[in-house]
Amino acid sequence: MSEPTGDKSPAVKFHSPEYAIYKPNARGSGGVVRFELNREKGAVFLDAANQSGEKKFDWEKKITMKWGMSDLGSVLAVLERRAPTAKLFHQTENANSAFELATQSDPERAPYFIHVSRQDAKTKEVHKVAIPLSHAEAAVLETLLKAAVVRIAGW
Repeated sequence: MSEPTGDKSPAVKFHSPEYAIYKPNARGSGGVVRFELNREKGAVFLDAANQSGEKKFDWEKKITMKWGMSDLGSVLAVLERRAPTAKLFHQTENANSAFELATQSDPERAPYFIHVSRQDAKTKEVHKVAIPLSHAEAAVLETLLKAAVVRIAGW
């Protein structure tokens, strides 16, 4: 009788470098916001894209923002209910980008709402993405952003 050689089942990977909040809808006006920690650059990158079809998103026209520590602190203050709104503005030679996270008190609506926009510096064309954020999604985002702060600070 031969001895067991160990578990031959494939390893399950639970590591995901990003947290994406997908909000497609039947009207085709939904969106997605994705967060990713970049350890090398010491920042969290946010990508936002509009819905472009049934469960499809227009990643070619995505809005990207790079968040440093003060940006993370502003967003965490809202998620921790220390502030009602976080408004972040980033300006580059190619575009102006804005992010807003706001609390909502209407019990018929999501408790948070995210607005992301980008204006091209040359064409002045504006792209906007807006999605609601549930308590559950906010709890996960808060946990991940707190971990990002710790990792970026090297503590």
